[in-house]
Amino acid sequence: MQAKEFQGEIRPTSALRLWGEFLAFYLITPLAMAFVLPPDALFPGLFALTALGLVLLHLTPGFDWAELGRGTRRIAWRPVALFTVATLTVATCAVLVTAPGAFLVLPREQPILWLAILLLYPPLSALPQEIVFRPLFFRRYGRLLPGRPWALVLNAALFSLAHLFYWNGLVAAMTFCGGLAFAWAYDSRGNFPMAVVLHALAGWIVFTLGLGMFFYSGNIQRPF
Repeated sequence: MQAKEFQGEIRPTSALRLWGEFLAFYLITPLAMAFVLPPDALFPGLFALTALGLVLLHLTPGFDWAELGRGTRRIAWRPVALFTVATLTVATCAVLVTAPGAFLVLPREQPILWLAILLLYPPLSALPQEIVFRPLFFRRYGRLLPGRPWALVLNAALFSLAHLFYWNGLVAAMTFCGGLAFAWAYDSRGNFPMAVVLHALAGWIVFTLGLGMFFYSGNIQRPF
């Protein structure tokens, strides 16, 4: 799976159409969400964007939904463990420096909500985001992209851009670094389930430690 996204010729008319899709989906729409949409319309917009991404992926020639389940038994657990330790360390330092009063606030004060987030985050947030930013990105638009490792960097940058509407530097840095790890798991390791696992673990850590407040639309304060 790793190499075929970057192989093969593409007709000029098809390239223009794909470039239009790519720029609209990964650049124009995130900028519109950050600069135009009101905060209470952001998450409906995200759901609509995700639904469109699923349709585009389904229409991608050669794509088979069954391929997303391949790799479940080949997850490299050592990198997963290293990622978990690194994320725990960085996130703990980040919350203690930026918002020490929020440290472990959900498990301490709202354990039911915390458990609900742990349960629902993987299927409702991590999985759809990974489908849109990994298989759709690399399978549908792979032949438009620069070679590795620049494609991974571009993927992470656009994943971070999709979170611009939070208007928070910490969120931008976290999503860029996380995006690099998730893209590496999918594209370099050829393992979509591993990308979802890494994303789910990152979400659990963020919301457990108290950084989830930066990912709450009700706290969005635009700088203009």
